[in-house]
Amino acid sequence: MNLKRVLYTLSFVMLFASMANAQQNKSEREKYNFNYGWKLNVGAAEEAVKPEFDDQKWTAVNLPFAWNQAEAFKNDITHLSTGIAWYRKTFQLPKDSGDKKIFIEFEGVRQMGEVYLNGTFIGRHENGVMAFGFDLTLYVKPFPQENVIAVKTDNDWKYREKASNSGFQWNNNNFNANYGGLPKNVFLHIKSKVYQTLPLFSTLGTTGTYVYATDFNIADKKAVINVSSQVKNELSKPVNAQLKVTVVDMQGKEVASFLGDSFTVNPNEKKDLKASKALNNLNFWSWGYGYLYTVSSEVLVDNKPVDKVNIQTGFRKGKFEKGMVYLNDRVIMMHGYAQRTSNEWPSVGMSVPAWMSDYSNSLMVKSNGNLVRWMHVTPWKQDVESCDRVGLIQAMPAGDAEADVTGRRWEQRTELMRDAIIYNRNNPSILFYESGNESISEEHMKEMLAIRNTYDPYGGRAIGSREMLDSKVAEYGGEMLYINKSAKLPFWATEYSRDEGLRKYWDEFTPPYHKNGVGGTTHENVNGTKVADASAYNRNQDTHAVENVERWYDYWESRPGTGERVSSGGVNIIFSDSNTHYRGQENYRRSGEVDPMRIPKDGFYAHQVIWDGWVDTETPKAHIVGHWNYEKEVTKDITVISTADAVELFINKTSLGKGIQSKKFLFTFKNVQFKPGTIKAIGYDKSGKKVCETEIRTAGKPYALKLSTIERPRGTLANANDLAIVQVEVVDDKGNRCPTALNMIDFEVKGQGTFVGGIAQGPDNYIGASSLPVECGVNRIMVRSTETEGLINIKATSKLLKGDAITVKTIKTDLGKLSTNMPNENLPSFTEKGPTPATPSFKRTRLPIAIIGAKTNSNQADAYKSYDDNELTQWSYGKNDKATIEYELEREATINQVVLKLAGWKSKKYPIRIFVDNKKVFEGSTPTSLGYVTLDVTPTKGKKVQIELLGSAKDSDAINLVEITGKVDDAGLKEGDKTIQRLPIIEVEFYEPIDTLNNKLTTIK
Repeated sequence: MNLKRVLYTLSFVMLFASMANAQQNKSEREKYNFNYGWKLNVGAAEEAVKPEFDDQKWTAVNLPFAWNQAEAFKNDITHLSTGIAWYRKTFQLPKDSGDKKIFIEFEGVRQMGEVYLNGTFIGRHENGVMAFGFDLTLYVKPFPQENVIAVKTDNDWKYREKASNSGFQWNNNNFNANYGGLPKNVFLHIKSKVYQTLPLFSTLGTTGTYVYATDFNIADKKAVINVSSQVKNELSKPVNAQLKVTVVDMQGKEVASFLGDSFTVNPNEKKDLKASKALNNLNFWSWGYGYLYTVSSEVLVDNKPVDKVNIQTGFRKGKFEKGMVYLNDRVIMMHGYAQRTSNEWPSVGMSVPAWMSDYSNSLMVKSNGNLVRWMHVTPWKQDVESCDRVGLIQAMPAGDAEADVTGRRWEQRTELMRDAIIYNRNNPSILFYESGNESISEEHMKEMLAIRNTYDPYGGRAIGSREMLDSKVAEYGGEMLYINKSAKLPFWATEYSRDEGLRKYWDEFTPPYHKNGVGGTTHENVNGTKVADASAYNRNQDTHAVENVERWYDYWESRPGTGERVSSGGVNIIFSDSNTHYRGQENYRRSGEVDPMRIPKDGFYAHQVIWDGWVDTETPKAHIVGHWNYEKEVTKDITVISTADAVELFINKTSLGKGIQSKKFLFTFKNVQFKPGTIKAIGYDKSGKKVCETEIRTAGKPYALKLSTIERPRGTLANANDLAIVQVEVVDDKGNRCPTALNMIDFEVKGQGTFVGGIAQGPDNYIGASSLPVECGVNRIMVRSTETEGLINIKATSKLLKGDAITVKTIKTDLGKLSTNMPNENLPSFTEKGPTPATPSFKRTRLPIAIIGAKTNSNQADAYKSYDDNELTQWSYGKNDKATIEYELEREATINQVVLKLAGWKSKKYPIRIFVDNKKVFEGSTPTSLGYVTLDVTPTKGKKVQIELLGSAKDSDAINLVEITGKVDDAGLKEGDKTIQRLPIIEVEFYEPIDTLNNKLTTIK
């Protein structure tokens, strides 16, 4: 680790040196940070397009800045303010920019933006999601004249496209939090007349530079690095041009330099120039290993450099086959989060500095999540690049709501997907393109595939959509709440475990004593309708964590290595509590594993345990759910989440014995009486060897406050935009956090900073309030820097407690209207997990036995549908008498497990009997599940397996998945299946145990 720090320091030194050189020679600088020096007016101001307009009374802001961001988490999503807002800025071009091309790049505007320069209308962008840009060359005034840019924005939920009068499907007040104006970064590009284009297709018609790797040899760390860059000639004569490419590693060392072929580029022609070279000793980007290279693409005209583009990217191999996802030739089971694309914070919405994106996204990795599925709309570039640095795989949507569409609304979706792919195709963390939040038609899927093949044919990314279970075109799929398995396409659940739990609620034994089901049944839904009974979703931290583990178990049970048909995992909804639709008495979504300030809940630590590995768990861990500071005489069940084979619990060194194991990872200890001191859990493997342990100590009475900070690496910037997070804890006289404290804290901020605030349960969620309570003994606020470097002094006090104070030092940065300091400059990569392991991906746990035929006296023609590897088909007994079906296996085998997916899997228990060659091996009722059930049967050798239904299926409400709309998903049940005695089999599988001594195919890479 020390060596890494030395290398990072060296890289920073080299970066600063290159920055200094660029500032000394301004002609080399092509991209400027255009975020500083804006003015904001909320409301109509049509006269603002005129250069002479007086904007002195407007509010000074630095971007990114959504004009209604202070409402984040204060108002529910439907009540966020909408309307017209204007942004305005006066600037000069550099002295040496004469005869240059001038472009502006906006990372996004919500919902619509009209851009005016020096009184002239430049263009309009309307989709509210994607980056866009304009050519300003003909309208900009040269140095030393001043230019005035004005941007009119409109974030109306009902905004309609001017040309078509069509709304945008994804401008939706259920999930797409409406932070209006210019909530993302803006850049200015100054280029020569022969230049590499920008990747902004809709407004500029250009595709930029494409960097990709081919011919991977992962084991030998080799690949061919390719650069294809669109070059445009705006001179009046042809030029002879070629690419020069340099590749620099994270330590600042140049590892390659090579030239492409030379081509003639005619006036006003756009031509793709290419260069490639095989490289050795590459470090491949991987999960938790954000290794990135800087690839510089330089255009040479007559052997002289005229234009240079630096792209930070990584190289990694993706493959999707046999129902599995491969990263760098190693199978990886997807486990992570379906996160709202807004990824917002209290009081500031989505407009946070880049380091805070890294902080938030790195927490997903630290919880052992490997995938973030951004929901409904494309993430902004800052989050995309952040995932590159932290080593977090991304599923990138374009834009969607909840259904396939036609006409202009479908065209808008394809245009957005095209633009998003072009803009983000150099980011290695993107492994999936999502074409819809619901299934789309095969024709529409073909269109999306064609877009991917046109603009990103070599990126090693799969394109698919939610569901698509029988698609011949999609490259991956998966339902929203359930388990899907396949021997062909990788299927992973696009969201599951949707329950909610406020961080404040430990359990029903701790103030404020929250029982499951309290709240959420009387308020209005986001669309104004009354919420259906959602009490089953409203949990405390204890049961929320347990629910997360129970839901994951079904995916783990179907992981790679368990057969030919496998699940590739799924993503939990959501990671951080979100300013979107909700089911509780709070007006925001509380399904997160961290709260809005990114303070972990128990679910965060639960995932650290159960997700520790690429496929199966690798490092034994344990987590005791809850705390150990109860009132006297409290007796409760204690749950330990562990990947050990057995767990023993100790109270003050006295053993309570081994816990009752369920769902593989849950160990329950019944009726444990609280005694002050320590509670310790020790995990053992099958041989009885200790493999992990964890301990919680009782804290003393609240004594003092303790402040600490979380800041940008290398220091908080004095730019009136950077934020520092200040954490406050209530501690005892030994400095231990008091986990049940709910004290009110008063904050005072002085010096070169301003108070922003945090969040807590209470009036307006305490948004913007300088006094707010701790919850579970801890809370956080944010402070914002000013433009003057210096000290921010933060003081915290509370009645009857010793106060605390802390100082944040801010550092000077370039605040010029054309700043040379980029928002993400010098942010380090996270490489803690190391490169992709060279060890096998998994061990096979059982052997599947193929089915070659089936016989039944009802619906014989459909019998094959019960084993056709298609979960949208099924066989069902169509008579009223006893349902029976008999399967013939490819060979005689010792069957010890039968796996079934039966319609109504979450709510129906089927009484069945199973025979192997006429020998009864199982009789009982199937359990409910998220899809598949595994039945352990008496190991019996045979070639024919018969399944009989013994009576009517029984209803169960053990798994409650009522949607927020009140709709109940029937989980594969067809009309009539609820009352007629039937046996609806969607898929059936038969397994025999592995002979670990003789079977040589137990591992796979």
